[in-house]
Amino acid sequence: MRRRLLAVLMVLMGAAALLLCVPLADAYARGRTEHLLLQRRSEAVRFADLADRMRTAADRAELSAEIVRYAELYGAGVVVDTAGETIARAGSGPASQAATDPAADAGTDTGDAATGTGTGTGTGTGATPKAPSAAAEARRRALTGRSTDRLPTLRPWGPRTVVLAEPVGRDERVSGAVLLAVPTDAARRDVAVRWSLIAAGAVAAFAAAALVAAGIARWLMRPLLDLDRAVERLTAGSLQARAVSDTGPPELRHLRLHFNTMAEAMADSIGRQRDFVADASHQLRNPLATLVLQLENVEPHIAPGPGLTEHTRALDEAERLEELLDGLLSLARVESGTAEPSDQDVAQAVRDRVTAWTPVFRAAGLRLTAAGLPEELRARALPDAAGRILDALLDNAVKFVPRDGRVEVFAARAADGSAVVRITDDGPGAPEDQLALLLRRFARSPEHQNVRGSGLGLAIADELARGSGGGLDLRGNVPHGLIVQLRLPPP
Repeated sequence: MRRRLLAVLMVLMGAAALLLCVPLADAYARGRTEHLLLQRRSEAVRFADLADRMRTAADRAELSAEIVRYAELYGAGVVVDTAGETIARAGSGPASQAATDPAADAGTDTGDAATGTGTGTGTGTGATPKAPSAAAEARRRALTGRSTDRLPTLRPWGPRTVVLAEPVGRDERVSGAVLLAVPTDAARRDVAVRWSLIAAGAVAAFAAAALVAAGIARWLMRPLLDLDRAVERLTAGSLQARAVSDTGPPELRHLRLHFNTMAEAMADSIGRQRDFVADASHQLRNPLATLVLQLENVEPHIAPGPGLTEHTRALDEAERLEELLDGLLSLARVESGTAEPSDQDVAQAVRDRVTAWTPVFRAAGLRLTAAGLPEELRARALPDAAGRILDALLDNAVKFVPRDGRVEVFAARAADGSAVVRITDDGPGAPEDQLALLLRRFARSPEHQNVRGSGLGLAIADELARGSGGGLDLRGNVPHGLIVQLRLPPP
């Protein structure tokens, strides 16, 4: 969730940076363009004034000298045109060509033009007519008495040259035009530098905002992550789990207090229930043991017949009740969760339990085998959890697998590092819709209601597996039977 929150904040900050920087950069480019226009327009006005006052050859020489010095100083192309005749021209390279040839695009490198003064017409070459260029449009506007009042916005990538024009004369006395083809290298360089500074500032501001956003996200998410871990531990059966983070907004701190209060109440309620079950099971065992002992002592004094049969049934039910109380007491101890998981060798536990249960299976006419056991299979589980779970599962197999059946125990390391123990039998199994019910307390398949047992074995095994951080899964075997898989987390 923290990554998603950071992603949202980053997107918002990036959008804000763009919304601030792009208009700022565009405004500077427009301002620099206006500055260039004002600078060069004042000089074009001066040239137009000189051309308008030109009367003699000396005036023409003065004008030519002025534009030559200007062209040499700024690298610009200058053309003074009156009555359709170019009376003065200066500059070289693309600047001069753009001002001289109205059909040529400004900024197109067409070679060097003549430098100095002279007369002639500015015509383009080529058989194909060209669309009016920026120079032609500027000349046309100047001949109608209008000065260039706008230039294309300068950006680092262009245009390389801009053309502006100033009419010679005013109103109905317009007699020509002064065209300036101005290189934009310096202006574009200024724009590039300023844009770089704006971009660097934006990146620095974004980085600083990202650090602040990361801190805010951590501050917001720390109590939520702490609550999530506490809920996970509580779900796993650790009733002592509490949220301990005391940071974050006041609402989350209040939520932590309410959660801890709820956890305390729930732990107290569950603890009282478990204590009751454990105390009741323990207290009932003593009178039940006395009752069984008395039934066994009175058996020799009962004559054969219906009375002896009923006595035997009563003794069997008393022993079954004693087994049920033992199961309830074991389940209460498992659910109390007082022990902590530790590192243990599952493979050794499997070997020990298979060895211990082999005589029992042989006496029941069953075959018990172990397959795929590695030398060592470490896992993290409650003390002796693997052995106790295997005892419950093998005891369940002895009860329900018919004679001449086969039970196989397999252990291996899974891809995620957990230890897997799989017990497979070829018994009658259970329908798919009843498999999940077999892990519930006192659960029995309808076909096996008369089989001896309390119905707590698989429930105890499941509690041990979940208390160890693992799980117990049941599924059907092909063509018949049951597969019980124990998964324990890696150490």
